[in-house]
Amino acid sequence: MSTRFEELDWRPTELGEISLRRRRDPASGADVYEVKLDDDFLMTSLFTEGEVALARLGLAEAPRGELDVVVGGLGLGYTAEAALRDSRVRSLLVVEALGEVIEWHERQLVPVGSRLFGDARFRPVHGDFFALAAAAEGFDPEAPRRRFHAILLDIDHSPRHVLRPGNAALYEPAGLRRLARHLHPGGVFALWSDDPPEDRFTSTLATVFPGARAHTVTFDNPLHGGTSANTVYVGRTPAA
Repeated sequence: MSTRFEELDWRPTELGEISLRRRRDPASGADVYEVKLDDDFLMTSLFTEGEVALARLGLAEAPRGELDVVVGGLGLGYTAEAALRDSRVRSLLVVEALGEVIEWHERQLVPVGSRLFGDARFRPVHGDFFALAAAAEGFDPEAPRRRFHAILLDIDHSPRHVLRPGNAALYEPAGLRRLARHLHPGGVFALWSDDPPEDRFTSTLATVFPGARAHTVTFDNPLHGGTSANTVYVGRTPAA
């Protein structure tokens, strides 16, 4: 049993002061892991349904056969872990801007770190997802211009509530077209959002990924004593 509250790591970074905390949930007695950036809560292990649904819904729309997948944002690792549970995934590249977050997993300070680094299909890339998405060389520094079957993104709070102003360009038609260059024909782009479905963004997404849809993911929220919801947007590039 852990202590009631413990700060496992704290670092100043280019994005702000990031911290990893572990606390004991008084109701269940389980350990809860939380990440804060300055005073902003980024994520918690208390409910991970949205992160898991991002992988599940995105890969459900992916082409048949073996899959090469990119995850934007490592965080506590639940989207990456869920993707690796799909037996079709033969390689998983996870792009993370903060080396400190990758280190948490390497040092097994978070629950899924050992499972990720123990899977030969998993490879972290320390880099800016948004810059790599806009670049012709793409996400894999070892294989420039490599294409993927699915890109799963969970970094910003939503397309309208971004962590950094420069991220906003990705969610416009030109940014989405640049991202789509890194997908095979029929490849999938899926995006997690903490906001309710937004018709305007769904329409924008559909200009590049025909038939794009927004899925609402509901789950119990013990903090509020009720239910909460996330949104997962999913779109596919035209098949060849």
